[in-house]
Amino acid sequence: MSTANQEPISYELDGEIAMIGLRRPEKRNAVSDRVVEALNVAIERAQDEAKAAVIFGEGTHFCAGLDLAEHMQKPLIGAVMGSRRWHRIFDGIERGAIPFAVALQGAVVGGGFELAAACHLRVADETAFFGLPEGQRGIFVGGGGSVRIARLIGAQRMGDMMLTGRTVSPVQMEVWGGVNYVVPAGTALDKAKELARLAAQNAPMSNYAILNALPRIRDMSSEDGLFTESLMSALASATPEANERLRAFLEKRTARLKAPDAE
Repeated sequence: MSTANQEPISYELDGEIAMIGLRRPEKRNAVSDRVVEALNVAIERAQDEAKAAVIFGEGTHFCAGLDLAEHMQKPLIGAVMGSRRWHRIFDGIERGAIPFAVALQGAVVGGGFELAAACHLRVADETAFFGLPEGQRGIFVGGGGSVRIARLIGAQRMGDMMLTGRTVSPVQMEVWGGVNYVVPAGTALDKAKELARLAAQNAPMSNYAILNALPRIRDMSSEDGLFTESLMSALASATPEANERLRAFLEKRTARLKAPDAE
């Protein structure tokens, strides 16, 4: 059945978790302007009514990147403004109010990799492969990849991928720092939901500080970062929820950390 006329983004609230799906499997979930705007609506809705969110792609691929057919028709200024629109919307993921997990399978290419890089918890199954073919296409990344992906895996590795067109396995991408978890084929979505539910249990102020203070501190000098850390630490600790959680820990009403299971 053709999906050409359906909404390009699905949205469902699963308890405290917003499930946001890319719905263009016949196009390997390529990102068009319509997809970006629908994604923006879903992101804003999730911020209002969920405690965490999961982004995933329907079909066998997460996202093959920019819809090149649409991109070719844009005038120069249209391409610039389109890129800036991606920046604003993806920033709403990275520095919003709730954590985002992303489930990756099949192609995680170009703009799809840029979207994944804006999320906080990246889960790739064994079928995933990562690519940045912009050099072969005669274009350049435009969805924030030059900042986010380069900071995750390093500018030299990103440049290698763009210059040569090489694809990278999920195992190698985990070593590089581009994904957090690698799981068996077909299980990325379940793992992403599990992680989102864990993050949703945190104090909202703590999550907000993690999402918004950490990336800003990274961009500061060491001294400015440490000063900002002190302020954010004090603010987070001053909330009634922090007081209750700390009291529960001291009274041994919450579980203590334990060593991870052997892998």
